[in-house]
Amino acid sequence: MHRRIAPALLALCLFPLTLRGQVPEITADELTAHVRYLASDELEGRGSGTRGHEKAAVYVAGLLHRYGMTPAGDSGTYYQHFDFVSAVKLGTSNALRFVTTGGELDPLAADVDFRPFGFTSNTSVTGPVVFAGYGITATDSSYDDFKDIDVTGRIVVVLRYSPDGTDPHSELNRVSSLRNKARSARDKGALGLIVVTGPNDEQDDDLVKLAFDQAFASSGIPVVCAKRSAVDPLFARAHKTIGAIQDSIKATRKPVTFAFPGVTASLTTEVLKVQSRTMNVIGYLPGNDPALKNKVIVLGAHLDHLGYGGPGSGSLTPDTTAIHPGADDNASGAAGLLELAEAFSAERRSLSRGLVFIFFSGEEVGTLGSTFYVNNPRFPLDATTAMVNMDMIGRLENRALTVYGTGTSPLWNDLLAKYNADSSFTLKLIPDGFGPSDHAQFYGKDIPVLFFFTGTHNDYHKPSDTWDRINYPGEEKVVRYVGTIVRDIANRPDPPQFVRTASSAPAGGGDTRGFRVTLGIVPDYAEGTEGMKIGGLRPGGPAEKAGLKAGDIIVRMAGKKIMNIYDYMGMLGELKAGDKIDVEVTRSGELMSFTAVMEKRK
Repeated sequence: MHRRIAPALLALCLFPLTLRGQVPEITADELTAHVRYLASDELEGRGSGTRGHEKAAVYVAGLLHRYGMTPAGDSGTYYQHFDFVSAVKLGTSNALRFVTTGGELDPLAADVDFRPFGFTSNTSVTGPVVFAGYGITATDSSYDDFKDIDVTGRIVVVLRYSPDGTDPHSELNRVSSLRNKARSARDKGALGLIVVTGPNDEQDDDLVKLAFDQAFASSGIPVVCAKRSAVDPLFARAHKTIGAIQDSIKATRKPVTFAFPGVTASLTTEVLKVQSRTMNVIGYLPGNDPALKNKVIVLGAHLDHLGYGGPGSGSLTPDTTAIHPGADDNASGAAGLLELAEAFSAERRSLSRGLVFIFFSGEEVGTLGSTFYVNNPRFPLDATTAMVNMDMIGRLENRALTVYGTGTSPLWNDLLAKYNADSSFTLKLIPDGFGPSDHAQFYGKDIPVLFFFTGTHNDYHKPSDTWDRINYPGEEKVVRYVGTIVRDIANRPDPPQFVRTASSAPAGGGDTRGFRVTLGIVPDYAEGTEGMKIGGLRPGGPAEKAGLKAGDIIVRMAGKKIMNIYDYMGMLGELKAGDKIDVEVTRSGELMSFTAVMEKRK
């Protein structure tokens, strides 16, 4: 208990007490103080489940208490706790050995000579060893490593990357991810996969770091990376070298594949989930109108960020381990929510509807906090009038403000225009209710949403997203604007009508990012079951037309097994508009089949 006192006291000391009867202002100075603390090194990037995030949560709870808000978390606190998978670690049962007709080769050491990937399946396999080039098949059939080799019942060695190496503009990038290599090998019948980095790509013979990619989803087969020194003896027996193979494939654009003569491998992998506990922070202001006081509006902003970054964290500098302060993403939104909490607390007696302030955790690892809340709401969802979200509101430039969800209620466009009559902002209105933040989970529950966002920038998801780069006067204007809209909704006699929107453009939260086709669904990133759970459907999309529903779990597409969201995305990369495919799902435990026609991404 005592270790939590200091941050809470800090929250009380940073800001002078409001004079009795005085309505607190939303100010750039107070926004600066909030962001400067939340993005400080002391909070170490506020990674979900870390001490830094806990300090941020205590800071926020201390202020909500000072503002006189009712705790709306667990057991009379401001905290709504939930568990999640935060990382992976090696188990004790990892082993790889090669046996030839002449006997066993030198023993290989786990985490020294080879290392499992975080998405490996925990199992043991034994089988003959083959080499399958880069282990990829181009969707246009221009390059196929599996064309002339049968990998069924075999353990496959492949090279990392593609024939184009690490070229970010290569057409093969869409099919050369490690996840996709594992899926392709599994679909071809391979028992296991060994990935090696060739000397033409990296001179250093290092292992790929063990990383957690925000969704503990097994590949279905054991998958490891191995040092070249561990497999060089196999290539020597075949009178080949990895470097020469890379040169040949690059020069001819033709795969090089073969069986290693007389070689058998035994592979065992064990990667364990690391469970962590984190929390949403929730405060409540009750309404006063007898007819409306049991209705609430949710105001949200996520409090978490990327911690120290690193592989699998979402950092855009994944090779750099450093504090990612997350000043704009999303200390800015959290600070804005704190300012609104203080302002509305001072005028609580004038509110007809109640206001629920939620500082979400787990947004950066798949909107986990908002998903947990809508599945475990503190206030009934059918009594939730609207959800207003702020994420990255600190970089206002040229008055440009983006608002998502404007099509989720007929009221929104008029309301946004009414309070922007002075043209303080150049509004970019996006009708779609799905999008890259926590509001999408509420929209998926048929709640009207608005999401305010000032845009991405060069510091996004990098250590350079620091407090001193925020446009605080601009953020003050955004928060005041949001406040006027919330006040209007709170005191309006009739609630905003909900409308499901047809998406005209990818909004960053659906299945269309980076692909040429869409099935028209929004994945449930927080679901840990085998398969790919549908979180929502885009109106008029292929999935809805086919009869799929939110909550269905896709287990096969176009005849191929879907074990996780990565298998699903890999399939999107293989399909083209007009393809008519069978989609098998489980619905309430029952296996069902539907036919969908893939559509071009708009």
